[in-house]
Amino acid sequence: MAAERQGSGGRGGAGGGGGGAEENKENKENERPAGPQAGSLGDSLGLESILRRCVLQIVKESQQQHGLRHGDFQRYRGYCSRRLRRLRKTLNFKMGNRHKFTGKKVTEEILSDNRYLLLILMDAERAWSYAMQLKQEANTEPRKRFHLLSRLRKAVKHAEELERLCESNRVDAKTKLEAQAYTAYLTGMLRFEHQEWKAAMEAFNKCKTIYEKLANAFTEEQAVLYNQRVEEISPNIRYCAYNIGDQSAMNELMQMRLRSGGTEGLLAEKLEALITQTRAKQAATMSEVEWRGRTVPVKIDKVRIFLLGLADNEAAIAQAENEETKERLFESLLSECRDAIQAVREDLKPDQKQREHSLENDSGKVSNIQYLHSYLTYIKLSTAIKRNESMAKSLQKALLQQQRSEEDGKRTPRPQDLIRLYDIILQNLVELTQLPGLEEDKNFQKEIGLKTLVYKAYRCFFIAQSYVLVKKWSEALVLYERVLKYAREVQSGAGAYTNSLKELPDVQDLITQVNAEKYSLQAAAILDANDTHETESPSQVKDGKPLSERFETFCLDPSLVSKQVSLVHFPPGFQPIPCKPLFFDLALNHVAFPPLEDKVEQKAKSGLTGYIKGIFGFKS
Repeated sequence: MAAERQGSGGRGGAGGGGGGAEENKENKENERPAGPQAGSLGDSLGLESILRRCVLQIVKESQQQHGLRHGDFQRYRGYCSRRLRRLRKTLNFKMGNRHKFTGKKVTEEILSDNRYLLLILMDAERAWSYAMQLKQEANTEPRKRFHLLSRLRKAVKHAEELERLCESNRVDAKTKLEAQAYTAYLTGMLRFEHQEWKAAMEAFNKCKTIYEKLANAFTEEQAVLYNQRVEEISPNIRYCAYNIGDQSAMNELMQMRLRSGGTEGLLAEKLEALITQTRAKQAATMSEVEWRGRTVPVKIDKVRIFLLGLADNEAAIAQAENEETKERLFESLLSECRDAIQAVREDLKPDQKQREHSLENDSGKVSNIQYLHSYLTYIKLSTAIKRNESMAKSLQKALLQQQRSEEDGKRTPRPQDLIRLYDIILQNLVELTQLPGLEEDKNFQKEIGLKTLVYKAYRCFFIAQSYVLVKKWSEALVLYERVLKYAREVQSGAGAYTNSLKELPDVQDLITQVNAEKYSLQAAAILDANDTHETESPSQVKDGKPLSERFETFCLDPSLVSKQVSLVHFPPGFQPIPCKPLFFDLALNHVAFPPLEDKVEQKAKSGLTGYIKGIFGFKS
C-alpha cells in the first residue's frame, strides 16, 4: 500500500505543475450537487445522482480522459490518487494526519452522502490500474507478477466492499446491479490471471448477464456503453471455455482474430500463445513437406509450427473484413515466416561445408535443408507480393474515388505511389528466379516470367497515368503502347499456365482500359494544342518584368499584393561604364633641353690643402 501511494504520489506531483484546469475540473466532480440534502432519510443513494452518470460510465470516462486512451496506466493511477485525496478532504474523511495513519472504513452508518460510494470506487480503480501497469512491466520483469496479483486482490476487496454497501435499502436498484457487475468483472480478471478457468468463466458470465439486462432496461446511450463491455468480456468467456475443454470455442476465438481491432488487453497475448500451443501439438505428427515434386524432411519445430498454420493464416487473410485487418494479418504471417527462415539458416551454416560435395555427388541437386530454405523464402516473397498487390488495389480504389470527389486538406494518392509498389513486386520476382534449386526448373522460370510481364504492364500503365497528369501526351501514348505489348505477350504465352495466373490481375481488363485511355488522351492532346494557339489576353500576360519597367503597360499581376512582390531588379545588374583615360608622354623623347653647366656651382675642393686655404681666406 505504501509503495502504491509513493508511486502514484510522484506521478501526481509531476503532472500537477501544469494542470490547474484539470484540478479545478476534478474539484467540481467532487463537489456535492445543489439541491436537497443528498442521502437524507427517504432518499435513495446512487452514483448517478452525483455526476448524472452510472458506475460504468464514470469508470470509462475517467479512464479515457486520464491516460488509458494511450495505455498509460501510471497516469490513470495518479489521477485516482489525487481524486481520492480531494474526496477525503471534501468529506472530512481523512486517514489521520501527516504524522500518524489512522485507518477508517466506510460503513452503512456513516453512509449519509453518496460520494462515499465514489470513494470506494476510486480505491478499486487505483488498485486495478496499478495491477495493469505491473502487467505491462512483468513482460521484462517476471517477479512483478506477484505484485500484480496482490493489487488485483486488493481491487476485488474494494469492489466487494462497494457491493456490500450497495446492499443497503438506501441505495437505488440500478447502482446495486452495477456494483454487482463491477465486482464480478474484477473477480473474473483475478481468476483469469490465476488460470482458474471455471471460476473466471462463472464471474464473467454473471457480469455479462447483468450488463445485458441493464442494456435492455435503460436509454440507448447507456445501452451502447453496456454492450461495449459485453463485447469486451465475450473473448475472455470463450477462452475460458476452451481451456475447460470446449473445442468449439477455438473456432470462435479464431474468428475474433479477424475483426478490425483483433483481440486486446488481457486476452491478446494469451490467444497467440494458445494458437502456437495448438499448432505445436499438431506439429509432432508432421515430418516432411512436398513442394514442386520434391519431398523434404522437416526436423525444426518452429518450421513445423509455421507450415501447419500457413493454410489457416492464408484463409484468415482471405476472410478479412477490411484492409486494415488484412494488413495486420499479412505482417503477422511475414513475421512468423522470417522467424522460421532464421531457424533454418542457423541449421544451414554447418551444412555449407558439405554443400560442394552434395553438388558433385547429386549432379547439381541442392541439399534438403537448402531446398527447405528456398521453399520458406518462396513463401515469404510470395506473401510480400500478395500484400503489395492488396495495397495497390486499395490505392486504385482511392484513385477512382479521388477522381469523383476530391477532399481538401488530405493527402490524396497518386499514380507514383502505385509505381513504387509495382517496383517492389518486380524486385521480389527477380529474387524468386534466383532461389537455389530452382534455376533449372523451366516451368517455374516461365511462370515467374509471365507474372513479371503482368506487373510490368501495370507499372507502365501507371507511369503513363503520371505523364498524363503533367500533359506529356506523346510519352504517355508510347507507354500505353508498351502496356498493350506486354499484355499481348502474356495472353500468347499463358496457355499452360492459366491456373497459376488466376490470382493475378486480369490483363484483358487492362487492355480494355488502355484502349479507352488512349482515345481520351488523343482528345485531350488535340484540345491542349488548340488552346496553345489561341492568343492570350494582354491584360493577363506575365513577362517576368518588375513593376518599374512596365509602368505604361496594364497587367493583372496577383503577386503585387503578395509578400514576394517584384518592384525592381535587386541587386541591380552590371552596366558598362567608360574607363579612366591613360596618359602617354610621347613628345618627351624628342625635346632638346638647353645646357645649364654655367649656372651650376662647382663643388669646393676637399682635402687638407683646401682646409688650410679656407682658414686663411685663400680662395681659388
